[in-house]
Amino acid sequence: MLTVAHELAEITRLVEDDDFGTTLDRFVSRIADTVPGCDHAILTVRSDGAVETVAGAAGLDFDPIAPGPVVEAVTFGEPRRLDDVATDQRWPAFAAQVGNAGFRTCVALPLSIKGEDSAVLTLFSHKPDQFADTAYDVVLLLTLHAGVVFDNATLYHDSSQMVVQLRTALRTRSLVGRAQGMLMRHFEYSTDDAFATLKRASQNSNTKLRDLAAALVSAHEKGEFDTALQKLALTAAGEKAPD
Repeated sequence: MLTVAHELAEITRLVEDDDFGTTLDRFVSRIADTVPGCDHAILTVRSDGAVETVAGAAGLDFDPIAPGPVVEAVTFGEPRRLDDVATDQRWPAFAAQVGNAGFRTCVALPLSIKGEDSAVLTLFSHKPDQFADTAYDVVLLLTLHAGVVFDNATLYHDSSQMVVQLRTALRTRSLVGRAQGMLMRHFEYSTDDAFATLKRASQNSNTKLRDLAAALVSAHEKGEFDTALQKLALTAAGEKAPD
């Protein structure tokens, strides 16, 4: 348990403030490297009714958000565990996909985050019955409902900071995604063009990416989206902020 906490605490020291993509990738990578029996980990978010795996999906030979434990966990906020794809047939199609990809077991663990969005960390193993004990420890660590297990106050603080940063990263991911969608609809941008526009506007206005995205989302909700676009020199379809 303490080994896992020490490893996760390092994330806080290694990630830049706005690099939420790296934060999430590093988070799931460190989990996979540290949790006993874990061969792969993913992070899945539910925002505005849409479910998306935001980290760890690269290289998987199946769709992690097919109907199954991951979607149920992120929808209902409850842990789900598939002990052995060969014997547990509650989600037969999902189990078949996971088994064909070489995994035998998985556990989906809801994370405690603020707001209406929800997030789930899912661990996979090539061996069956790997997470019966580990799952409980990881839930305690990541949701911070049992901070008393940490004897070292500094370690607890670092772990708490890691979770705060993860929450910030997830919130940033959601805001940026919503702002991207608004630009895509308004200007008929591609996903890449919309993100590049946000990054450029962030740099030109000397505003953090998450703050800029939050301002656009807020302006849209207030009916002031066009005004906000004008302030960023985005006034016509295809027109981008000046370099």
